[in-house]
Amino acid sequence: MSESPVRARSKGPKSGDEILVVDDDERFAGRLARAFRDRGFAARLAYSHAEAVTLAREAPVSWAVVDLKLPDESGLQVIHDLCDLHPGVQIVMLTGYGSVTTAVDAGRLGAIHYLSKPTDADVVLAAFDHNDPLEGSVDPDEYEAPSLARIEWEHIQRVLAECDGNISEAARRLGLHRRTLQRKLNSFPPQR
Repeated sequence: MSESPVRARSKGPKSGDEILVVDDDERFAGRLARAFRDRGFAARLAYSHAEAVTLAREAPVSWAVVDLKLPDESGLQVIHDLCDLHPGVQIVMLTGYGSVTTAVDAGRLGAIHYLSKPTDADVVLAAFDHNDPLEGSVDPDEYEAPSLARIEWEHIQRVLAECDGNISEAARRLGLHRRTLQRKLNSFPPQR
């Protein structure tokens, strides 16, 4: 397996540059692409790993926004394949179910930033500029790490989504009894 190339700091896409949006949520992807176009960028859409690779083979990709969960492959595989096809590509990964492990994996494969969904075009463009779009909005002294209960709940939600909502399969993957998982799912998510 080849190592991911070192990414040089970029200044973000310029007006007229094309951004590849890879997300299976057609409404979200369409809104994000439209917002990029409104800001002077071109945008191409792919709704799966296969479509993203096909578009990347048809034309060079310099900028990409990739969702973690896709119907045919993980967004991590998209990052890997885009970086193989176009070593200088700058990729921002999006996910509705973030975890530190996934963020680290995305970075190792070549993503330059990792954002939680929902997000908007301005936040993605700031991420391409290597700026923290939330910089200054959170005082580090006031930051509270999420509780173990919150992290567990997010992990359960991510596994359940990977199983397409199949509670029995999710319980098997989590090593839980099905009824235990159902009880956890019926409770409200912890706030912190």
